Amino acid sequence: MRRETGTKKIKIRKGDKVKIIAGKDIGKEGEVERILRGENRAVVAGVNLVKKFVKRKGEREPGGIITVAAPIHISNLMLICSRCSKPTKVGYKVKEGGGRIRFCRRCGKEVDLPKVG
Repeated sequence: MRRETGTKKIKIRKGDKVKIIAGKDIGKEGEVERILRGENRAVVAGVNLVKKFVKRKGEREPGGIITVAAPIHISNLMLICSRCSKPTKVGYKVKEGGGRIRFCRRCGKEVDLPKVG
């Protein structure tokens, strides 16, 4: 599989709990809502909030200023292990039957796969 120029393997997935390790929201925690692979960014709930000006759309949807979560770079995020509840790096192990599983580099245990959908 070929990757776009400037992109790298993203070890964080949708539904993971992450901690912000750099930027204006340093120390905050949240759940990943969306991954933007081409830009190496992720949208985390309640983090990197920005004001957005919305134009009125008919009579039912008023315009105004709303607060939305903006994407934050993957390098500023660290996965929180579901077993030891600490920020950790992610590793991969190859299963006997094929495929890979993510594991916590701090405690060595398997990281639970997020429930997507």
